[in-house]
Amino acid sequence: MKSLRNQVQAAALAAAPALLLVLGGCIGEKQTDTVQVGYRGVAMEQNYDREEVAANFAKVKIPDPLPPAGESPPGPLPWRNVQVLNDVSPTEFLRTMTAMSTWVAGTGNCAYCHNVANLADDTLPNGKPIYTKLVARRMLQMTRQINGQYPQHVKNTGVTCYTCHLGKPLPNGLWFYTDQTDYLRHYLDRDGARVVSQEMAPRKDGNRSSVKQTEWTYALMINQSKSLGVNCTYCHNSRQFASWTQSPPARVTAYHGILMARDINTNYLAPLQNVYPAVRLGALGDAPKAQCITCHNGNYKPLYGAQMVKHYPALWGRPDWNGVPFKGIGTVSAPDTTPNIAVPAPASTEVKKSAARPATTGSSVGAEPAGGTR
Repeated sequence: MKSLRNQVQAAALAAAPALLLVLGGCIGEKQTDTVQVGYRGVAMEQNYDREEVAANFAKVKIPDPLPPAGESPPGPLPWRNVQVLNDVSPTEFLRTMTAMSTWVAGTGNCAYCHNVANLADDTLPNGKPIYTKLVARRMLQMTRQINGQYPQHVKNTGVTCYTCHLGKPLPNGLWFYTDQTDYLRHYLDRDGARVVSQEMAPRKDGNRSSVKQTEWTYALMINQSKSLGVNCTYCHNSRQFASWTQSPPARVTAYHGILMARDINTNYLAPLQNVYPAVRLGALGDAPKAQCITCHNGNYKPLYGAQMVKHYPALWGRPDWNGVPFKGIGTVSAPDTTPNIAVPAPASTEVKKSAARPATTGSSVGAEPAGGTR
């Protein structure tokens, strides 16, 4: 019996190297990187598959920045009907327009937004409004608003048209009003994202806490998690989700991202409903709106943190970027008598009841962070 046991052990030892080779072939070179994002010993960490990250990173294509703008002659812009980029030099203006035509149209085609017979016109030769130009004008204002007013979220990375469009006319992740997007409509298109109740029963005058509120808040959190390619502990301490003092700094960054999303949806995207043709509207007649994935596209930082905007000061929305001043900003332009925002007035102010956004009620997430969800 002892001899048989020895033979089995010897056979096992002899087969061990071959077994390791087989297992090695199955496992391959797969490695996981663990990044601590919170307090030690409480599993506040992010685990990244190195191969998956490398594959996703390889998909990100960053256009080379155009050569810097040269010197411009003094004086106002030599063009008419310039309503947004009227504070930059003519050379920087042309440089920005050229970049935009590639970031959005993908081909450098000026005709995507302009009547090439008269670039100043907001209409085609047949008199039909050029909705792409009207939308692009508002998107320029939105980009400047994001870069200039939301440094708590975009920091020194910032955004350009390419951040969302990626060379395509329509960004990823656009959403419309449907039964499946109630939670987006509730939190990214109005205020109020707090469900920890301080009272026993709901009230009509403010206490909105309910199972439905909790469900929508949870759906929003899952949406954000997938949009950034992270898990819950990227922003929360799972022992106390509601506590701000026990959360990683990323939660504050995400909080300002929610504020930013509401701002751009409410003040920039939704009001374009009367500009878009019917083919660009949702089933209820509402304009397309943005969510986290529209910019992030599954990455914890859009374009993995590529600082494209630092090369395009016309989009900064502020006089400097990371301490580098924009010498061309502040160029005096000729007085423009055209409206500030070229948005055609609707034929009727009546909106379909089914498409109207819900009235704003309840506590505002714009308040100082407190107990509850972000």
